[in-house]
Amino acid sequence: MTVTYTFLGKGGTGRTTIAFATAKRYASLGKRVLFVGQEPTPTLSLLLGANIGPEPTEIDSNLKAVNIQAASLLESGWEELKKLEAEYIRTPFFKKVYGQELGVLPGVEGILTINVMRGYSASGEYDVIIYDGTGDKETLRLLGSAEIMSWYIRRFRQVILDSDLYKAMSPFVQPISSAILNVDWTGDNFSQPTEKINELLDNAKATIADPNRVAAFLVTTDDRAAIATAKYLWGSAQQVNLTVGGVILNQADLADNITDEFAPLSVTPIPRRSTEDWQPVMDALPDFSQAVKAPKPITIDIQKSQVSLFLPSFDKKQIGLTTNGPEVTIEAGDQRRNIFLPPPLSGKPVTGAKFQNDYLIISF
Repeated sequence: MTVTYTFLGKGGTGRTTIAFATAKRYASLGKRVLFVGQEPTPTLSLLLGANIGPEPTEIDSNLKAVNIQAASLLESGWEELKKLEAEYIRTPFFKKVYGQELGVLPGVEGILTINVMRGYSASGEYDVIIYDGTGDKETLRLLGSAEIMSWYIRRFRQVILDSDLYKAMSPFVQPISSAILNVDWTGDNFSQPTEKINELLDNAKATIADPNRVAAFLVTTDDRAAIATAKYLWGSAQQVNLTVGGVILNQADLADNITDEFAPLSVTPIPRRSTEDWQPVMDALPDFSQAVKAPKPITIDIQKSQVSLFLPSFDKKQIGLTTNGPEVTIEAGDQRRNIFLPPPLSGKPVTGAKFQNDYLIISF
């Protein structure tokens, strides 16, 4: 099983340095490691000491690196799209459009990135993947994209089925779909073309929620702005169901006030890397496998009819709660999360909600 680690924090705190030191440490322990960067400039190649492109390149024993490039991903993804189109549509209309001609639309880069990361994880070629993304809300949006897309599919499928337009057109859907498509779009079969997508999304959500498979670590210095940013990203990570396993205090000595800021997470000080010797940084890194002991973003207690969400760095004035049938929507800061309740709680009214010790506890 492949485990993926990523790092969150303010720019300039040394996230990439910590990420690469982590990759080198696991490789030195005999693990097969892939370092995944997303840097459009030559900075990554300079740091790694090798020319890193869109295909995994071996840079050391047990260690490969790749620099994800959206344009290359779009080209390969477009060809995959045309294969799927040919599977469902008898007269494909994208076959004369080529990936090399396309520009990358806003938001598409994240979808392409999460898809290629999924491929690396499922390949069986790597024990550890280190993802060195932007380390901010964009990284969280990327990791939460499966949950967001799943919500859209859940909600809009029913909206379409309930619409007057669909009801008016439904007598004609079957003959049209029989003539054009290879699937039946009518009634309960409307979801058939999305079954593969739903399966992928469910697997992606389960992976993100499992700290044995994906975990994030905060990187900060003793700068107040860096600490504030790390705390905000800590709380925001919970909204995408991502476990934050600990804090790495870079280029600073451990102080009681910093430890208190991030309790109950452990805070690990890391020395400044003043030479090309990576060993002192590698030796100082925490035990990343201990992420499983960090507070879970969400706990559902069926017996108590309660849902508890861990939302550090927010106060109750920043948190909103709404319910809609089988779902609960939580707003914290500028993040929104839709929780699909299990059957025993689905449809039950909310009888109470309180914010206590960084937890939002919802009772049904």
